[in-house]
Amino acid sequence: MNTNNTFYAINATTEKPLEGAFQNASIGKINEVVKKATEAFEIYRKKDKNSIADFLDQIAEEIMNLGDSLLERCHLETALPMARLQGERVRTVNQLKLFATVVREGSWVDARIDTAIPDRIPIPKADIRHMLIPLGPIAVFGASNFPLAFSTAGGDTASALAAGCPVVVKGHKAHPGTAELVATAILKAVKKCRMPDGTFSLIHGNSRKVGEDLVKHPEIKAVGFTGSYGGGKALFNYANARLEPIPVFAEMGSTNPVFILPAALKESGDKIAEGMVGSITIGVGQFCTKPGLLFIQKSESTDKFYSQLGNGISKVPGATMLTPDMLKAYNSGIESTLQIGEVELFASGLNGGTTTATSKVFKTSIENFINNKSLSEENFGPTSILVEANSKEEIFEIARNLEGHLTATVHGTDKDLEEYKELFDILELKVGRVLINGFPTGVEVCNSMVHGGPYPATTAPQSTSVGTNAMKRFVRPVCFQNYPQFLLPDALKNNNPFVIWRLIDGGISKSGV
Repeated sequence: MNTNNTFYAINATTEKPLEGAFQNASIGKINEVVKKATEAFEIYRKKDKNSIADFLDQIAEEIMNLGDSLLERCHLETALPMARLQGERVRTVNQLKLFATVVREGSWVDARIDTAIPDRIPIPKADIRHMLIPLGPIAVFGASNFPLAFSTAGGDTASALAAGCPVVVKGHKAHPGTAELVATAILKAVKKCRMPDGTFSLIHGNSRKVGEDLVKHPEIKAVGFTGSYGGGKALFNYANARLEPIPVFAEMGSTNPVFILPAALKESGDKIAEGMVGSITIGVGQFCTKPGLLFIQKSESTDKFYSQLGNGISKVPGATMLTPDMLKAYNSGIESTLQIGEVELFASGLNGGTTTATSKVFKTSIENFINNKSLSEENFGPTSILVEANSKEEIFEIARNLEGHLTATVHGTDKDLEEYKELFDILELKVGRVLINGFPTGVEVCNSMVHGGPYPATTAPQSTSVGTNAMKRFVRPVCFQNYPQFLLPDALKNNNPFVIWRLIDGGISKSGV
């Protein structure tokens, strides 16, 4: 609901306005918060690693201190079940603590030291040292589908703060009340940890103009975004049209292809079908890792699998999506798919009424899939397309023609995996995460996770938005040549006061120089 410059959160179930008015941030407000962030950066970037780690831990504590009021407001704004929100809160808190652990240990700065060789012939070698330093104020855009873990204090915010960058969050219009509550927790941590004013700010907006003005501000140095292809590409274009272009780390969705190989289909088709039903429909299909494409090679086992998959989908009740607009977009995508020739509505879930999303699975041939590019595009919601191939060669060919995705999954026995080994060589060039005998929904927050992928899944295929490597999006390398010891950052000083791992003259060591 919108009245001039004021808008209200909507109860996702009743579609009625919730208590609390929110203002679209004016250009004056944006200038104010970015100015504070710029001033804070000069202090915050020099904070020692323990202070920043303690700050991240304090944010986690303050979020827990909000208690059930946070979950109750979030439930009203998103219709996500309380149990799901409890789990998401744990994930949000744990990822803050994980970043704190990495910062406190300190080796993530990638310190490298090549000592001087003054008597080298024919040219002396200088003392050269390298480390990562923070970029500056970061704009973060809250995600619709993870109102805690990918929003105000989510992975983008946590990784940017861990890297030494102040953050300006543009809260998602679907859950502004949730964003406001989390922001109060972060600001309490700012005060308790004596961080500079402007280390964190939240602005609201239900128009693209707010996001555009934020990205175009000359003091914003990078952008973190999770959402639609249209939204991410727009921000990318704004950032690259600036006098000083800046990086945009946009995760823009994916259809996450799944390949079910013949022997696995024969041996475990029932378990795969059961797991696939859950993965397609979990969270009303509102996961960026939802499997939206299922590729199967026709065999004597396919009919049984189709029956099991269809039977499972038919029992899934209709459910409320995050916003009415998302439901409209989902239903529009379903109608568009039905208009394409040679596409069969293979299975449909229980219809819960006009305000809920009904799960749908479609089926088509590989030839028709290749001839209709729109079938490979994401429809955000509980739907997937089953594509039937006739041979191993067709499986390889369709894999070669995939665009960039976040994940690809292969179900296969050891015999399958050996016989289709070439498939993995193809897929590792197409996605950020390859899974074997699993399901793509559910992204573990850990040091080795990659949640990213080639365009159009993201705008930055060399990065990840989940896992501790997410910090490296918001830093850049700096080389210090012939610096005296007193001028060097602590991470590069000879005596290694942080006791971190460093690359010294080609060898990894915690020793001094």
